[in-house]
Amino acid sequence: MGVFASSDDPGSSGHEQVVFCQDKQTGLRAIIAIYSTALGPALGGTRFYPYASEAEALADVLDLSRGMAYKNALAGLDLGGGKAVIWGDPERIKSEALLRAYGRFVESLHGRYYTACDVGTYVADMDVISRETRFVTGRSVAHGGAGDSSVLTAWGVYQGMRAAAEHVWGTPSLAGRTVGVAGLGKVGRHLTGHLIDDGARVVATDVNPQAREWARQTYPQVELVADATALITADIDVYAPCALGGALNDDTVPALRAKVVAGAANNQLAHPGIEKLLAERDVLYAPDYVVNAGGVIQVADEIEGFNFERAKLRATRIYDTTREILQLADAEGVPPAEAADRLAERRMADVGRLRTILLP
Repeated sequence: MGVFASSDDPGSSGHEQVVFCQDKQTGLRAIIAIYSTALGPALGGTRFYPYASEAEALADVLDLSRGMAYKNALAGLDLGGGKAVIWGDPERIKSEALLRAYGRFVESLHGRYYTACDVGTYVADMDVISRETRFVTGRSVAHGGAGDSSVLTAWGVYQGMRAAAEHVWGTPSLAGRTVGVAGLGKVGRHLTGHLIDDGARVVATDVNPQAREWARQTYPQVELVADATALITADIDVYAPCALGGALNDDTVPALRAKVVAGAANNQLAHPGIEKLLAERDVLYAPDYVVNAGGVIQVADEIEGFNFERAKLRATRIYDTTREILQLADAEGVPPAEAADRLAERRMADVGRLRTILLP
């Protein structure tokens, strides 16, 4: 384990600390990135994914950890931003020994970083990791945790989508609207349920045949399309990316027919400038790290002793935060993503400054 130092200088991204972890016997290769601890210990999930290269894994964890700092700031949490990735195929190499080895690396940071679930990791994995570290959230209820964080992630996305709908169409409801959900995984499934309960028509896609079959069995009224391209070009009002990042890029944005984008995926904008392209096409983008903060709100609540109703109330306020950001964007003549960044940076600076006041 070591603090990152390289001629590539990822420190220029503004990260406080980037740690590479390896345990050869278990096959563990992990990177923990801490973007900021201005508001408190860094909190962010662990992604277990078969990256094509170490460079790809590093780029992902740097982007994700920065996003977590902004997400936690706008969620009103006294937590900084961090993220971790485990490089490998979880279906092939995940084991108790590997997860516990990873837990020991988390523990070695002495509370600068709290981990939780993400793509490729689950509540049961957090229970295993917690056998080696105190700094883990998203554990099962049986082990004193909050359980599946996708429950409140989906609830928060739905609240953010309601705020975006009100901004565009004048009413905080998706009733009568067509929503395209890309990804029917842990979050997409719950979100689909909220949308149908609200009276929306749902069009969806997923690369996993089992997820598509789940939709057929659970919500036969959902229209399934072949792939994300078919979804993007469909006649939809709202596009909800709920899988991996980069869904909004130079190819997809010009083809997009929706007037609103609000989804659960992290890092939806493929590169800087996409938010301006969306604005030029009169597409309202509800920033992903604002609307998908319900999950981190849920697992953060676990740190102080989990109470579901309290956490759900906090996640419901994502509606108010999204409204504030959209109104600020209009007032200042900037895209919503820029307005959200400004609010997050302001809170990190204002509250983070208080740590200069010495306490015994």
